[in-house]
Amino acid sequence: MATIMPFRAVRPKPEYAARVAAPPYDVVSLDEARNIAGDNPYCFLRIGRAELELADGIDPYSTAVYERGAANLRQFLEDGILAREPHPMFGVYRQRWENHEQTGLVALASIDEYDRGIIKKHELTKPVKENDRVRVIETHESQSGPVLLCFRRTVQFENWLTGITTTAPDSQFTAEDGVEHTVWSLRDHVAIEKMVKDFKNVDALYIADGHHRSAAASRVRASQAQSASRSHQEGFLCVIFPHDELQILPYNRVVRDLNGYIPRRFLEALALDYELQPTTQPGQAPEAGFDMYLGGRWHRAFPKLTPEQRSGMEQNPVNALAVSVLTDRVLIPRLGITDQRSDPRIDFVGGIHPPKVLASKVDAGEWAVAFWLYPTTVDELMAVSDAQGLMPPKSTWFEPKLRDGLFVHLLRDE
Repeated sequence: MATIMPFRAVRPKPEYAARVAAPPYDVVSLDEARNIAGDNPYCFLRIGRAELELADGIDPYSTAVYERGAANLRQFLEDGILAREPHPMFGVYRQRWENHEQTGLVALASIDEYDRGIIKKHELTKPVKENDRVRVIETHESQSGPVLLCFRRTVQFENWLTGITTTAPDSQFTAEDGVEHTVWSLRDHVAIEKMVKDFKNVDALYIADGHHRSAAASRVRASQAQSASRSHQEGFLCVIFPHDELQILPYNRVVRDLNGYIPRRFLEALALDYELQPTTQPGQAPEAGFDMYLGGRWHRAFPKLTPEQRSGMEQNPVNALAVSVLTDRVLIPRLGITDQRSDPRIDFVGGIHPPKVLASKVDAGEWAVAFWLYPTTVDELMAVSDAQGLMPPKSTWFEPKLRDGLFVHLLRDE
């Protein structure tokens, strides 16, 4: 069972949609945010990453930054750049990137079902990032970064989407990164009620990306529920996709040193657990394995697995993840990295960047070795969530990213 709710969305007017829509503020640096916003006064990063308008060196978690973002949101509304729907509605959001296409439902998901574990998770949150999201929601009195949810596809959803996406869209544009974004609206009351009813038959919703956003929404709801003078909403903003439409790229690793090994000895140590082969086509890592750049060469690593190890991977889906195999066989025992969340000797590179980017980091001398991982699959993600497991940090990189600003959920229904 899954509860979804329509909402009075705040949206850019069609003529402003392309200029408003922006990457999620927490995946770009301040310099990148300033470059993206440029001379565009309508860029949503001026709300989510408001320090780009303030003096260099300002604390991004200062009250001034959150208040500036809230003021910009109010200004966008006053100036008619953003407008609020008069009645609750659903949205449909399609993204096309190269040969990939995904189409999802924009709605509110139930915070109560999140708190009860009916909406399934697979990741721990970082307090700093969660606290930041809480302050954004509270200061802006809105949710503007949608959570990426998925569910096992149903025929009813397929038929419903076809009926909506064959009509003229509200807005359509191609962003500077080549991703095409198309948005439709569903305002018909009868059709909305049918979709709400159909989702009652969905077995479960899974958080694919957005654990900090959903956790923050839960905290804000709990806090506001204690105050009769403030309103709160029962749902959090999300886009819900059929599981087989999502695309996960690998979340790759670079490590600063070899923990006392010289390259030849390191290869010999890895050969105890992996079959190693040279490769001239990096980026096609084998299942549960990786491609490794070391000493100016790429090597492909196939894990050697005993029947007992294979059985353990089947019993615990976390153990089957390529990132888990790398962690248990290389990062901890060979490189001495026991906490990937805090160890400064390791860094992470999203699979949106090609293998040559990893190689260039090593060749520049700042990093000693790079690992291109076999990507986590959506089926693996759901299996881990079903087992109430937790993935290692930085296990998934979803692409394309949902744009901020196309749908905003105001907490006050005024």
